[in-house]
Amino acid sequence: MMRLTWFSWLLRHFTEYGYSQGLLRATIGTTAVLVTAVLVWFTLHRNRPAAVAAAGLTSALGIGWLAFH
Repeated sequence: MMRLTWFSWLLRHFTEYGYSQGLLRATIGTTAVLVTAVLVWFTLHRNRPAAVAAAGLTSALGIGWLAFH
């Protein structure tokens, strides 16, 4: 249930936390990306290579999106 709540929060605030919107919002956005990557890791923890790849990809894409947002 926590994962669904987290992802719904991300969808509602998708455009509010880019790096161009100040240090506090950038910190919140980066934290949101890292928490999402951890949730992806825990979802796939039984298959370690997939968990590492998916969490890394989530982090890279999320932080990249924040940088260009």
